Amino acid sequence: MEAIYWLIIFLVLLVIEIFTLGLTTIWFAIGAVAAIIAALAGAEVIVQVMLFVFVSFITLVLTRPIAVKYLGKNTLKTNVDELVGKTAVVTKPIIDENNIGEAKIEGEIWLAKSVDGKMIKEGEIVKVVEVNGVKLIVEKSI
Repeated sequence: MEAIYWLIIFLVLLVIEIFTLGLTTIWFAIGAVAAIIAALAGAEVIVQVMLFVFVSFITLVLTRPIAVKYLGKNTLKTNVDELVGKTAVVTKPIIDENNIGEAKIEGEIWLAKSVDGKMIKEGEIVKVVEVNGVKLIVEKSI
Protein backbone atom coordinates (compact mmCIF):
# COMPACT_ATOMS: atom_id res chain seq x y z
CA MET A 1 0.00 0.00 0.00
CA GLU A 2 2.90 2.37 0.73
CA ALA A 3 4.05 2.01 -2.87
CA ILE A 4 0.86 3.75 -4.02
CA TYR A 5 1.54 6.68 -1.69
CA TRP A 6 5.10 6.94 -2.98
CA LEU A 7 3.79 6.76 -6.56
CA ILE A 8 1.42 9.67 -5.83
CA ILE A 9 4.29 11.64 -4.29
CA PHE A 10 6.44 10.84 -7.34
CA LEU A 11 3.72 12.02 -9.75
CA VAL A 12 3.09 15.24 -7.81
CA LEU A 13 6.81 16.03 -7.75
CA LEU A 14 7.10 15.25 -11.45
CA VAL A 15 4.18 17.53 -12.33
CA ILE A 16 5.69 20.35 -10.25
CA GLU A 17 9.01 19.89 -12.06
CA ILE A 18 7.31 19.92 -15.47
CA PHE A 19 5.55 23.20 -14.69
CA THR A 20 8.52 24.95 -13.05
CA LEU A 21 11.46 23.53 -15.05
CA GLY A 22 13.71 24.75 -12.28
CA LEU A 23 15.46 21.51 -11.35
CA THR A 24 13.98 21.74 -7.88
CA THR A 25 11.76 18.71 -7.37
CA ILE A 26 13.21 16.19 -9.82
CA TRP A 27 15.77 15.07 -7.22
CA PHE A 28 12.99 14.24 -4.76
CA ALA A 29 11.05 12.44 -7.49
CA ILE A 30 14.10 10.19 -7.96
CA GLY A 31 14.10 9.59 -4.19
CA ALA A 32 10.42 8.65 -4.41
CA VAL A 33 11.25 6.04 -7.08
CA ALA A 34 13.78 4.50 -4.69
CA ALA A 35 11.11 4.46 -1.98
CA ILE A 36 8.64 2.79 -4.37
CA ILE A 37 11.17 0.05 -5.07
CA ALA A 38 11.78 -0.40 -1.33
CA ALA A 39 8.03 -0.55 -0.66
CA LEU A 40 7.52 -3.16 -3.38
CA ALA A 41 10.39 -5.17 -1.87
CA GLY A 42 8.59 -5.16 1.49
CA ALA A 43 10.81 -2.73 3.40
CA GLU A 44 9.45 -1.02 6.52
CA VAL A 45 8.09 2.52 6.21
CA ILE A 46 11.04 3.98 8.15
CA VAL A 47 13.45 2.37 5.69
CA GLN A 48 11.45 3.77 2.78
CA VAL A 49 11.54 7.28 4.25
CA MET A 50 15.26 7.04 5.00
CA LEU A 51 15.93 5.79 1.48
CA PHE A 52 13.82 8.61 0.04
CA VAL A 53 15.78 11.24 1.99
CA PHE A 54 19.18 9.66 1.29
CA VAL A 55 18.66 9.15 -2.47
CA SER A 56 17.13 12.62 -2.85
CA PHE A 57 20.05 14.23 -1.04
CA ILE A 58 22.71 12.27 -2.93
CA THR A 59 21.20 12.96 -6.36
CA LEU A 60 20.78 16.63 -5.47
CA VAL A 61 24.35 17.06 -4.28
CA LEU A 62 26.05 14.99 -6.97
CA THR A 63 24.07 15.78 -10.11
CA ARG A 64 22.50 19.22 -9.73
CA PRO A 65 25.73 21.20 -10.31
CA ILE A 66 26.41 19.20 -13.48
CA ALA A 67 22.84 19.59 -14.71
CA VAL A 68 22.80 23.33 -14.04
CA LYS A 69 26.13 23.73 -15.83
CA TYR A 70 24.99 21.97 -18.99
CA LEU A 71 21.33 22.96 -19.04
CA GLY A 72 22.02 26.62 -18.27
CA LYS A 73 24.48 27.10 -21.15
CA ASN A 74 21.91 28.34 -23.63
CA THR A 75 20.29 30.84 -21.29
CA LEU A 76 19.74 34.04 -23.21
CA LYS A 77 20.32 37.23 -21.28
CA THR A 78 17.52 39.74 -21.68
CA ASN A 79 16.82 43.37 -20.88
CA VAL A 80 19.43 44.99 -18.64
CA ASP A 81 21.32 41.73 -18.05
CA GLU A 82 22.54 41.84 -21.63
CA LEU A 83 24.21 45.22 -21.02
CA VAL A 84 26.80 43.78 -18.62
CA GLY A 85 30.11 43.39 -20.46
CA LYS A 86 29.20 45.80 -23.26
CA THR A 87 30.85 49.14 -23.88
CA ALA A 88 29.32 52.58 -23.53
CA VAL A 89 30.44 56.17 -24.11
CA VAL A 90 30.44 58.61 -21.20
CA THR A 91 28.24 61.60 -22.08
CA LYS A 92 28.45 63.40 -18.74
CA PRO A 93 31.68 63.03 -16.70
CA ILE A 94 31.86 60.92 -13.56
CA ILE A 95 33.91 62.94 -11.08
CA ASP A 96 34.20 60.61 -8.05
CA GLU A 97 32.43 57.74 -6.29
CA ASN A 98 29.59 60.05 -5.18
CA ASN A 99 29.12 61.79 -8.51
CA ILE A 100 26.86 60.10 -11.00
CA GLY A 101 27.47 60.86 -14.64
CA GLU A 102 25.82 59.56 -17.77
CA ALA A 103 26.73 57.04 -20.43
CA LYS A 104 25.19 56.15 -23.76
CA ILE A 105 24.77 52.50 -24.63
CA GLU A 106 22.79 51.08 -27.53
CA GLY A 107 21.36 54.51 -28.26
CA GLU A 108 20.06 55.12 -24.74
CA ILE A 109 21.37 57.43 -22.03
CA TRP A 110 21.81 55.85 -18.60
CA LEU A 111 22.99 57.21 -15.27
CA ALA A 112 26.52 55.95 -14.75
CA LYS A 113 28.76 55.48 -11.73
CA SER A 114 32.40 54.46 -11.61
CA VAL A 115 33.05 51.04 -10.08
CA ASP A 116 36.27 52.18 -8.42
CA GLY A 117 35.37 55.82 -7.71
CA LYS A 118 37.88 57.18 -10.22
CA MET A 119 37.12 60.07 -12.53
CA ILE A 120 35.97 59.22 -16.04
CA LYS A 121 35.90 62.02 -18.58
CA GLU A 122 33.22 62.76 -21.14
CA GLY A 123 33.80 60.85 -24.37
CA GLU A 124 35.73 57.99 -22.77
CA ILE A 125 34.78 54.41 -23.56
CA VAL A 126 33.70 52.38 -20.54
CA LYS A 127 32.72 48.78 -19.90
CA VAL A 128 29.50 47.99 -18.03
CA VAL A 129 30.34 45.89 -14.98
CA GLU A 130 26.90 45.82 -13.38
CA VAL A 131 23.45 47.35 -13.65
CA ASN A 132 22.13 48.63 -10.34
CA GLY A 133 18.55 49.85 -10.71
CA VAL A 134 18.70 52.64 -13.30
CA LYS A 135 22.49 53.10 -13.02
CA LEU A 136 25.26 51.50 -15.00
CA ILE A 137 28.27 50.64 -12.87
CA VAL A 138 31.19 51.13 -15.25
CA GLU A 139 34.94 50.90 -15.48
CA LYS A 140 37.34 52.46 -17.95
CA SER A 141 37.94 50.32 -21.02
CA ILE A 142 41.52 49.59 -21.87
